[in-house]
Amino acid sequence: MVRSKTWGSRAYDITLYASLILVSILTMFPILHTIAVSFSSSAAAGAGEITIFPQKLSLKAYEKVMEDDQFFVSFGVSALRIAAVLLLGTIVTYLAAYPFSRETKEFKMRNIYLWTILIVGSFSGGIIPGFLNAKMLGLYDNFWVLVLPYLFNFGNVLLVFNFWRNLPKELDDCSSIDGAGPWTKLLHIYFPMSFPVLATISLFTIVMIWNDYVQAMIFINDRSLVPLQTYMQEIVIQIDPSKPEEVGVMLSEVSNQTLNAAKIVLTMLPIVFIYPPMQRFFIQGITLGSVKE
Repeated sequence: MVRSKTWGSRAYDITLYASLILVSILTMFPILHTIAVSFSSSAAAGAGEITIFPQKLSLKAYEKVMEDDQFFVSFGVSALRIAAVLLLGTIVTYLAAYPFSRETKEFKMRNIYLWTILIVGSFSGGIIPGFLNAKMLGLYDNFWVLVLPYLFNFGNVLLVFNFWRNLPKELDDCSSIDGAGPWTKLLHIYFPMSFPVLATISLFTIVMIWNDYVQAMIFINDRSLVPLQTYMQEIVIQIDPSKPEEVGVMLSEVSNQTLNAAKIVLTMLPIVFIYPPMQRFFIQGITLGSVKE
């Protein structure tokens, strides 16, 4: 029988919903403010007149960001980099996660390898050794220096093999009785059932790679290999001092504030479009491996 809620329960629900609405508003305000600044004139932005609605609508900031061909070159590098890391990184993650998902009687050194990787992965070799290593391996100014360091992610491996260990053990036992080997199990049993965790690690990877700019700053000097985020860090308003008549016009149309807002909005768009469709798999991919029977 369904009982009516008490006043205390109703007050708790109202307080909870009000708190969530307030947090949502506080979270969305900086985003809406940044979008409004990017579509406003530099005069309105400098005067502090903008809240969440554009003032004196202007697209000059976006025109300034996108007028250089380097923007599109860098966008293509970032897209290709994400595709390479997703494809190769998923293969590496699955091949590493499968033996770790086995019992110790099948993989006697499993715990030793796990602890070794965990300890080693907790420390960094530093920028200078990494730079010297890249130079000796011929990876300096090479596209693969943006890809190879990100193929093995121990956090993703943990998610995948915990996800697999929570699947019914009878699947593995039945496939063994039918004569399935490790490759058959991996390709025809575990992989088809791993879409939630695959979506989860793909989302983590996309966000991490898309937002990374430090790697290219250290190892890339070729402008044709600069990712978008690194390019966005470098781009500035370029005013020709030999043409003073253009200075006043440029400053009246674009400022650092509106330009930076436009950069933030443009680099945010791909994640905004990718995240919602993959969000529905996120919780299942994260939590399934932590639930025990």
